Amino acid sequence: MASVLALDQGTTGSTALVFSHDASVLGRGYREFTQHFPKPGWVEHDPLEIWRVTVEAAREAIEHAGVTPSTIGIANQRETVVVWDRHTGEPLHRALVWQDRRTAQRCRALSEEYGAGYVATRTGLVWDPYFSATKIEWLLEQVPGLRSRAEAGDAVFGTIDSWLVYKLTSGRAFVTDHSNASRTLLYGISRFDWDDELLGLFGVPRISLPEIRKSSEVVGFSDPDHLGIEVPIAGIAGDQQAALFGQACWEPGEAKCTYGTGAFLLMHVGGDRKTRESDTGVLTTVACDATGAPTYALEGSVFVAGAAVQWLRDGLGLIESAAETEDLARSIADNGGVYFVPALVGLGSPHWEPEARGTIVGLTRGATRAHLARAALESMAYSVKDVALAMERASGVRLSELNVDGGAAANGWLMQFQADVMGVRVVRPRLVETTALGAAGLAGLATGVWRNSADFAQSRDVSWFEPGAQQEALFGSWQRAVETALYWARGS
Repeated sequence: MASVLALDQGTTGSTALVFSHDASVLGRGYREFTQHFPKPGWVEHDPLEIWRVTVEAAREAIEHAGVTPSTIGIANQRETVVVWDRHTGEPLHRALVWQDRRTAQRCRALSEEYGAGYVATRTGLVWDPYFSATKIEWLLEQVPGLRSRAEAGDAVFGTIDSWLVYKLTSGRAFVTDHSNASRTLLYGISRFDWDDELLGLFGVPRISLPEIRKSSEVVGFSDPDHLGIEVPIAGIAGDQQAALFGQACWEPGEAKCTYGTGAFLLMHVGGDRKTRESDTGVLTTVACDATGAPTYALEGSVFVAGAAVQWLRDGLGLIESAAETEDLARSIADNGGVYFVPALVGLGSPHWEPEARGTIVGLTRGATRAHLARAALESMAYSVKDVALAMERASGVRLSELNVDGGAAANGWLMQFQADVMGVRVVRPRLVETTALGAAGLAGLATGVWRNSADFAQSRDVSWFEPGAQQEALFGSWQRAVETALYWARGS
């Protein structure tokens, strides 16, 4: 039976999984790598270390599987920028990571000069150092001789997917996919191509950027010197879009939410862009349809989700493990009027208020640690609904079903409450590595491991939570708490 090697290259480590046709994990490998913080707010990675640990993880997974994968799929941390010599493959600077904030002042200046509408219309994004363009601009200005080398095509820029494909093919392929390109601030999201006006604004030569390909198609072949196999590389997607694909969200209204430190909600909205991002607080990004062709999704980021539970444990000492929160939430009949706005690092979508801070309202002498634990869990569900409503306003598309993954998805009480708050079915897969599965699916569909998307979807094993009693009154009270946090942040 054919199998797929999925490389899930993340912010702190590289995971490799070998999947069979029924989505069983045959082999697994994992390696962490070093985080570099040269100055406050600066975050860098060593591209060669990322390459080394990815190869090590892949070799380990193949060895454990005891089979030769027939194709390779790649999912990756998005927005992180690598610059290297196109001829030798040597990096010319450490990678600038998506978390890096060194270009914040430049983004503020761009926002003041051009306004939010300009960038939202062209890219679906906002002026923020999170994205790749100002990182590339910074490298062009700060690395001696880099601009002339880039203009000659000798120095090239790519996100992590481009770097790994280049290295796996020993320099024969220099490509990216639409989902990763759409996170750069250099990509015209209505044209599915690099935007010449934005390239000019940031001074980025088109010749220095990779060719944009479909997420599901053969883009090159792995050099056997690296993994011991020569097979097609046929799937590429940014991590969040890969998870959306792995959750089989291919139709408008289908969505997935990953509950980690934060929560990332993506909703498929189809092939026709009808969104108003700049006034709704959500972003438009490129995702994949069932064939891997580019289509649209809306994206929202909740900065604090699981981190709220970590704060209860590490900051307040109220619990010893995250799992305790489920029993605590079940131990009381209701939240006792206690609401928590988890703005511990500001508010993300849809409010985008960096000065907001964590706010707890409704405390009485009867409030206990159980009420605080329940309020923290409820805040995740309310935050996700807040983003979902913004997405519906932006697109006119009704969210029909929520697919979930990530650590907090294991909390059955939270998932049932999420279904009740949203008023839609919440679907939870048995396999938690949906990002890697999505990369595998994209590669396997392009190479015949799965006959079609329906064949791939049948490999998913899921359980679900049906919505029960609606919780509109509770959500309304939480929204009042959010207004309190925003009032505090803005001083009026």
